[in-house]
Amino acid sequence: MMLTCRNSFGPSTLLVVLLSIALTGLPPFLAHTSAGDWPQILGPHRNGEADNETLADTWPAGGPKTVWQRPVGRGYAGLAVAGKTAILFHRVENEERVEAMDAGSNKGLWHFTMPTSYVSGISSDDGPRCVPVIHGDKVIVFGVQGSLACIRLTDGHKEWSHDTHAEFRASEGYFGAGSSPIVEGDKVIVNVGGAKSGAGVVAFSLATGKPLWQVAHQDASYSSPVAATVGKTRHLIVETRLATYSLDPENGNVRFQIPFGQRGPTVNGANPTVIGDRLFLTASYGVGAVYARIGDAAIETLWASDDVLSTQYATCIADRGVLYGINGRDDQGSASLRCVDPEKQKVLWEKENFGYATLLKADGKLLAQKTDGTLVLLRLDPTRSIELASAQVFNTKTFALPALSAGRLFVRDEHTLKCLDLRR
Repeated sequence: MMLTCRNSFGPSTLLVVLLSIALTGLPPFLAHTSAGDWPQILGPHRNGEADNETLADTWPAGGPKTVWQRPVGRGYAGLAVAGKTAILFHRVENEERVEAMDAGSNKGLWHFTMPTSYVSGISSDDGPRCVPVIHGDKVIVFGVQGSLACIRLTDGHKEWSHDTHAEFRASEGYFGAGSSPIVEGDKVIVNVGGAKSGAGVVAFSLATGKPLWQVAHQDASYSSPVAATVGKTRHLIVETRLATYSLDPENGNVRFQIPFGQRGPTVNGANPTVIGDRLFLTASYGVGAVYARIGDAAIETLWASDDVLSTQYATCIADRGVLYGINGRDDQGSASLRCVDPEKQKVLWEKENFGYATLLKADGKLLAQKTDGTLVLLRLDPTRSIELASAQVFNTKTFALPALSAGRLFVRDEHTLKCLDLRR
């Protein structure tokens, strides 16, 4: 079985797991996140869209200016940034290390560590995959072996922690834990994957760490939960190994569920995308995409296809009714950049052999961080592909999700973290 998984995923597919508190006059640790922050996976709204950014329309011949750079340990967790503080989560020796840094200068502020003995049977990397969450004065991290911790943002003091894999009898999956937690109200909600104990999804008290509810006999996916209000109903959308749920975040009650995923050496890696009352799910490995209408307590599938936009793990970007995404796989064949109209189930344009990439949206532009280390800037245009600039940021595999805050892009490969100036 291990050999089958190795051949099916390929060594570079670990990417699948991949995936401002400062206010004027207040110390950076005492305020809440504000415009311009990137406090969690895929930004303030968990959809890849940055707030109030002004980016340059082109770059110098040598690419964007590097403000600073530093070495990093193992893992594919991207940064979280709030105000002047950036949180790095990586593995150094046999510890998962959480580091707070000054985002502008790379000056270290504090660090917190958790022991780990994780060994990957598929990838050479054994570090954390989940982007940290900054919420008010707290930092939430979820380690590769299921270690969940809440840390104080001011000084790195641990407020509470759980060994979720042991407590809820969850398996490590193909690549360890890789679904970033979400904070919804006064709860931290985690795609734990305790299928045997009915703890596929678990909610913890943000204040105390006490488990509040658990639901679903499902293994975890590498997709991270999102929350959206449709009409007057708040939906917590969680994509597990084989199904996608809408849960009431208050009590975990299931509003609806829809099958999504396949058994065998496959993964669900992209986050669910909510556009108004529509839900878009996508995966590779023959799973394909599903486009559905969200109701208060039901869901209606509008179409399901493997021909429109099937991505291995990169979350799609929604803009003015269309979707931009990577069609294909990083480890097999070529991948293309597509713009699709989900209502019409139609590919509007395609840039073939673009390469695999994670995507961000800011200032009317699309940022694509390719896994080959190339950073590309494109215009968001539903009629054609318009490339504005391109730069070779790294010469090695670049798997971690980038973070964009205050015009600075934080990108890392397997060895180095860089802060790039993308401001106009």
